[in-house]
Amino acid sequence: MKLTEDMLVMKNEEIAPGIYELVLKGENVRLMKEAGQFVNIQLEGKGLVLRRPFSICEINLPEKEFKVIYRVQGEGTGYLAGIEAGERLNVFGPLGRGFPEPALKEGETALLIGGGIGTPPLYELARRLHGRGNKVITVLGFQDKDGVFYEGEFSQFSEVHVATMDGSYGYKGNVLELIGHLQLDFDVLYACGPMAMLKAIQEAYAKEKRGYISLEERMACGIGACYGCVCDKGGELPYQKRVCKEGPVFALNEVIL
Repeated sequence: MKLTEDMLVMKNEEIAPGIYELVLKGENVRLMKEAGQFVNIQLEGKGLVLRRPFSICEINLPEKEFKVIYRVQGEGTGYLAGIEAGERLNVFGPLGRGFPEPALKEGETALLIGGGIGTPPLYELARRLHGRGNKVITVLGFQDKDGVFYEGEFSQFSEVHVATMDGSYGYKGNVLELIGHLQLDFDVLYACGPMAMLKAIQEAYAKEKRGYISLEERMACGIGACYGCVCDKGGELPYQKRVCKEGPVFALNEVIL
C-alpha cells in the first residue's frame, strides 16, 4: 500500500486563537499504529514546495479518520487554515516512531507533559494508556488562558493540571514548577513541547526516571533520506539521529538537547 493518499477533509475549525483542529478521512488511517507518529501534508499554496509535518492527535480506526491540531504561524499553516470540509489534501504517512506504550507496566502511572502545540500527540497516548488500565496524569503548559486547549478532552482519560506563564489560568509558572508544586508521583513520563521545556525535563529526570520525549523539527523529506532534521546523540557512531526516521520519539537520555 502506498503511503500517499488524497484524503477527505471532514473538519477544519479554529478551537482557540490561531489553533485549528483538522479531521481527515482515508484508507491509510488503518496504517496508523502508534501514538506519536506524524504525517506530511502537501500544501498547494503559492511558493509552497515542501510538505509540512503534523503530529497525529487522534486515530479513529472504525471511521477511518484521524485528527491533527496545528497553530497558524506561517504561509503553509495559513494556507491550511483556509481549507474547508469537503476538500482533499494529499497526505504522506504515517511516518516516524511513536511512543512505546509497553514501556509502562501494569499498575504503573504515566505522567504526560505537554507544552503548547506540543500537546496534541499526547492525546492519543492518554487515550490508549487509559484503555490499558494505567493511571494517567497530564500536565499542560500554555502562555495564557486564551491559548489553553484540550483540557476537557484529556480529562476523559487522565487527571489534568494546567499551568500558564502569566497565571491567567491554572497554576502560574511552567510545567516543571507545577509538577514540583503538586509533588506528583509517577513511573514513566512522556513529553512533547518546546525544546527548552524538553531540555529542562531531561535535566530534571533523565538520571532517575524512565521517559520518552517527542521532538519537533523542520523537515524536508520526512523519511530520513535528506538528513535535514538530525539531532545529536552521545556515545558510539553514528553521532546523529534523524527526527523523522529514528524519532520523533526518543528515550529521555537518548539524544543531546
